[in-house]
Amino acid sequence: MNGKRIYSIAGGQCGRETLLAILREHPEIRFVSLVAIDLAGNDTDERIPIQTFVADIDAFLAGKAVQTDGSSVVLGGMTSLDDAQVDLAPDLTATWFVDYNEEHVDHETGLPVGTLRIPSFLVHRGERIDSRSLLAATVEYARAEILKLVRDHASSPLLAHLEPARLAGIEFTVGTELEFWVKTPTDTANVEELSAAQMLQENYWQRTRGVARTALEQAVMALEAYGLQPEMGHKEVGGVKAAIGAGGELTHVMEQMEIDWRYAPALQAADNELLARILVKETFRANGLTVTFKAKPIPGVAGSGEHTHLGIAGVLPSGRRINLFAPANMHADFLSVIGYGALMGLLRNYEVVGPFISASNDAFNRLKPGFEAPVCIVAALGLDPATPSRNRTVLAGLVRDVDNPRATRFELRAPNAYTNTYLAVAASILAMLDGIRWTIESGTPPEALLAEISKKAGEPGSYLEQDRAYRAEENVFENYSQEERDHLFGVPPATVWENMQNLVAFPDRIRVLTAGSGLTPRVINAFRTAATARWKHELLVRIIPEDLDVVRACQPLDLASDRAQDLWKRIDTLRHELADDTAGNPALCTRLMSALSSDSLEEASRLQLILADRMNHLRQMEDEYRKRVF
Repeated sequence: MNGKRIYSIAGGQCGRETLLAILREHPEIRFVSLVAIDLAGNDTDERIPIQTFVADIDAFLAGKAVQTDGSSVVLGGMTSLDDAQVDLAPDLTATWFVDYNEEHVDHETGLPVGTLRIPSFLVHRGERIDSRSLLAATVEYARAEILKLVRDHASSPLLAHLEPARLAGIEFTVGTELEFWVKTPTDTANVEELSAAQMLQENYWQRTRGVARTALEQAVMALEAYGLQPEMGHKEVGGVKAAIGAGGELTHVMEQMEIDWRYAPALQAADNELLARILVKETFRANGLTVTFKAKPIPGVAGSGEHTHLGIAGVLPSGRRINLFAPANMHADFLSVIGYGALMGLLRNYEVVGPFISASNDAFNRLKPGFEAPVCIVAALGLDPATPSRNRTVLAGLVRDVDNPRATRFELRAPNAYTNTYLAVAASILAMLDGIRWTIESGTPPEALLAEISKKAGEPGSYLEQDRAYRAEENVFENYSQEERDHLFGVPPATVWENMQNLVAFPDRIRVLTAGSGLTPRVINAFRTAATARWKHELLVRIIPEDLDVVRACQPLDLASDRAQDLWKRIDTLRHELADDTAGNPALCTRLMSALSSDSLEEASRLQLILADRMNHLRQMEDEYRKRVF
């Protein structure tokens, strides 16, 4: 025993003898957990004693030793109560991480007890059906397709700078940015104060202090220890200044933060993100702070996204990598033909990519105009190739450095921390592949591709739809009304149900997703079914009851002014509309519950939007009534 921790075991080093030697050298590793990801992005987590694992290591590594109840995880009907057995098969190519329990010290070694978390696949009747498997299959398929495309067109002058004849492989790279809110556990949000701090821009990039600073530094150091190569940790736009307690400590912490780390190959990047969330949450908890990764934890205040960076590299026999998105001349062109194709494919097919990115009520709470969260299918490239710019109001932005072609990539701004990154990236890769295939096979030069992606709505496109615009370099919230945005960029879905309907309404785009062996029609239907069921259930058991509690809490005050009495009358009228059933006239909440219970889902989606609007209006009037009428 060396008395030092081991944080990870690199992919490809997980063979039987190597693994046994590592476990002998690190007796503080007392448990093993096979980690698979269901269709909602939930990870399995059990504790298998290390002795049990070692005694039957061959069966474990072969995926024959551990089973789980497939009907108890989100697999959308692919398993059932009468056919629920699912095997867990370790991924021997992924990095394995050791999860240390800082609150449980192993007395023999003096180190915290560790659990070896092994990324795994869920196998049902010989078929891999989990999110990790679907991304792995997608990457394998798209890698082979792109490699074949560039080799078949190796003589094209449009691809010459990418050395297509020499390419030995293709690598999809992904980087995610984790935003989250941190607070003292017993504190509640003062929305007015938070909104004022946001409007006055008092928090972004401010110096962190006290326990929040300690936790942020420890979280960054933890990511470094696990080899994730953190790049920065900082305050985000949301938050207020903490108070100073009697002992000089900071109390009433409530602020938004972000931590970024280095990109990685697609599947490893998704695994890394899962680990990062665990490390962040546990580190802040150890410092007495709670963390939420919800997309919109506080209404009316900045939500938390997880901007996802997408890139594609070509791998040469020497191991050197060439960015396939970068043009031959970074000062003359925005992108290569492959880069243009990838972006055009993502935009054209986003109606069926979006459901895998925004699959919850919380996600749609964040996707509102005015909060730097994208609501339109539109991209920004920059003002010109020589002077890159960043438009933070679009769905997809081009990130580039004219002096560093390797940095060229797209930032997809719609995801949040609870987006299932495995499925979101798989869908994005397949959408990009569709555009890449078209640009290479059509032989369209970069200047024509730039013209097509920059076309006005109504102008014909060879690949992109005629009635849409796809590029905007200005603020799409301030420069366009909602009607103009809907006309130019399409009407975006406003509820989970509307988003999931896109997986039915666009069969031509669905064929893009089902071209490989990953996102099959069965998987897509399972995902849609599960997401719709969660949407219904959350409305019935959480959102509507919480709204009713807000309605009941509205009570009149002893205020004599005409203004106060008039305001209370309007509040009371709205309360009755929301929650008071009368003969032949059920309240709005009752109508929504009835629509959900009878599976009238289109009507339920419509009523959900009305309820959200009415509740927002009620909260505004109640706030004015209690705070501004004296």
